[in-house]
Amino acid sequence: MQTKIAANAQAMKRWLGKAETRLGNHSDRLNAINIFPVADGDTGTNLYLTVRAAARALQDVPTETTALPLLNGDNLLHVVGPPDPAQNDVGAVLARAGQAAMEQARGNSGTLFAVFLCAAAEPLAGHARLSSPLLAAALNRAQIRAWSALSDPVPGTMLSVMEAAGRAAAAVDAEHDGDDSNHTLGLALDAAVGAALAAVVRTEDQLEALHTAHVVDAGGVGMLLILDCLRSAVLGEELQDQLLDGLHGYDVQAPHIHADLPRDDGVEVMCTIRLSPLDAATLRQRLDEMGESVIMSQVGGDADADGAYRWRVHVHVCDAEPAVALIRSLGEPSDLSVSELALPRDPLAGFDDADARNTDLDGHER
Repeated sequence: MQTKIAANAQAMKRWLGKAETRLGNHSDRLNAINIFPVADGDTGTNLYLTVRAAARALQDVPTETTALPLLNGDNLLHVVGPPDPAQNDVGAVLARAGQAAMEQARGNSGTLFAVFLCAAAEPLAGHARLSSPLLAAALNRAQIRAWSALSDPVPGTMLSVMEAAGRAAAAVDAEHDGDDSNHTLGLALDAAVGAALAAVVRTEDQLEALHTAHVVDAGGVGMLLILDCLRSAVLGEELQDQLLDGLHGYDVQAPHIHADLPRDDGVEVMCTIRLSPLDAATLRQRLDEMGESVIMSQVGGDADADGAYRWRVHVHVCDAEPAVALIRSLGEPSDLSVSELALPRDPLAGFDDADARNTDLDGHER
C-alpha cells in the first residue's frame, strides 16, 4: 500500500475520471452479461454514460488554487490566490457530480449509481479530505439510499455489492476506533473492494436468472470497477485488473449471453419532475401498480416555495402512454425519455448511437 495518499477533492475528480475510462473499456463485456432485470444488454452503456456525466461535471472545477485578477497600472495580471473552500470540499465536489449524474442517469444501473453518488456526498460535506470514518459513513448512507430508491429491491444485484462494501469499510473503522489516519483509510478501501468482489461472485447464486445462465450480475461488476477506481485514485495505486479473473461470463471470448435470451416487451420511461412528498408517494404507488423496476430519488435537497422537491423517476412498463399521462397529471416532467426494452442493441455500436436510441414521445432525439 502506498504511504502517500491523496484523499482530497482532486482525488475525487481523478476517481470519476478513472471510472469513466474504465467503464468505457468494459462496457461491451458488461452489456454481454446483462440479463437482469431484463436481458436488454445495456448495463455497461448506461453506467458509462452516467459516470461520464458525473466526471465531466467536474472538468472545469478547480480544486487546488484560484487565479485572481490584479490590475497593475495598465496591465492585468493573474496571481495565484488561496483555493476556494467550496472547490476543495470533498462533499460539495461529489454533490455536484452526483446531481449531474442524476440529471443524465441512464437505466436501472445508471440511476442507482447516481443515487449512490448523491448520497455518498452528504456525510462528506464540509470536509477537505476523506478518512476511514467518513468513507464508512458515505458508503453506508449511499447503500441505504440506493436500496430505498427502488420500490422492489432485489439481492444479488449492484445493491448487494454496495452493501457489502459499506459493511466492510464500517468494520475497519470500528476495529480502529474511528482512526482518521491515511493508513486506516487505505485498509478500509482495500476491505471495501475485497468485499465488493466477494459480493459479485455471490450474485450468481442469488438470482435464478444468473444461476441458470452461469454469469455474475453486470451491475455488480460495474460497481466493483467503480469502487476499485476510488481505491486507485486515493491510494495512488494501479487498477486491479485481476479482480475480474474467473468471474463467470466475463472472459472476453464468452458469448453475449443476453442476445440468446427472450427480450421483454415494453419500454423504459425516465424523467425529472418536481413533486410534493404526497404526490411523490402517489406516483411511486401508481407506477408500482403499472410496471416494474420503479426507482424514485430526489435530485438535490431543497424544496421550492410550495414545498415540492425535484425527483428522478425510472420505470419499466408495457405501454408508455398511461405512465406518461400519470406523470403529467402530477406535474410537468423534464428530460422525459422513452426507450424500448426490446430494441435490438449492437454491442459494438458507439455511445453516440446509444444516445440516439433514447427518444421523446414525439420521436425526436433527446
